[in-house]
Amino acid sequence: MEFVHKSVLLQEAVDALSVKYDGIYVDATAGGGGHSSEILNLLTQNGRLIAIDRDPDAIAVLTEKFSGKENVTVVNDVFDNIRAVLENNGVDGADGILADLGVSSYQLDTAERGFSIHKDAPLDMRMSKSGYSAYNAVNELSEKELADIIFSYGEEKFARSIAKNIVKQRADKPIETTFELCDIISSSMPAKAKRDGHPARRTFQAIRIYVNRELEMLPGALKDMFDSLKPGGVLAIITFHSLEDRIVKNTFNYFCKGCTCPPDFPVCVCGKKPKGRLPFKSVAPSDAEVEENPRSRSARLRAVIKL
Repeated sequence: MEFVHKSVLLQEAVDALSVKYDGIYVDATAGGGGHSSEILNLLTQNGRLIAIDRDPDAIAVLTEKFSGKENVTVVNDVFDNIRAVLENNGVDGADGILADLGVSSYQLDTAERGFSIHKDAPLDMRMSKSGYSAYNAVNELSEKELADIIFSYGEEKFARSIAKNIVKQRADKPIETTFELCDIISSSMPAKAKRDGHPARRTFQAIRIYVNRELEMLPGALKDMFDSLKPGGVLAIITFHSLEDRIVKNTFNYFCKGCTCPPDFPVCVCGKKPKGRLPFKSVAPSDAEVEENPRSRSARLRAVIKL
């Protein structure tokens, strides 16, 4: 199996971690192992890498890729279980944790995974290849639930019309494939709105986010990852759309916020101290990277250092 994926902001993310040769590092969304390999190159045998991914296809590739590397542990799990993963592997604190929140090129380009608007396949979109799928969401959620998801997670202004037509269409027969759903979405939008990229892009994003609980689990996961760092440790996150980037930005700012007393208080009575500091605001891909890999265009890297 070939898990092809271009790691976005590869050098920038690894640089943000300030890898120590004997440190403990976690790639919480290891995918094809691009970031993990770069981290491992900076570690000696005294260092340790834990590579986590929820996708069993990725796990198969990672297991083969790091076969024989005694200082690498591959774990099939979701990054919001970071506390349990580290505890089960005898780690009481990491020197750095990285999470790349984007859907992988492999998942997009493998038609049968059902992520792509450009490939006809059964509706799926499950990163874990198990449990609740896009087929379930599209055929079982109420019209209001669909409209709310498409509007909230896809920022799609024609969400109500799309949801209405999905429910109308599935009354005749279940919606089973990606192209069936694309056709319904396209027919729900005026011609002018379809000139700005593929008409189904935002709706597919929304359904994927909902199915995989991407935004639902992110705030708690960020807190658990930060809490799992040693003092001086770095949490680095790569986002791909404004919804998740806003959560990361606000959460990191919260970690770095000190006194919360009202401005008119003469002295601090809350005693709250910053738990972290930001080494930089955010990093975007270079023009050269975007040219080589257009999918990196919307990526942003943020990091926070635990005090």
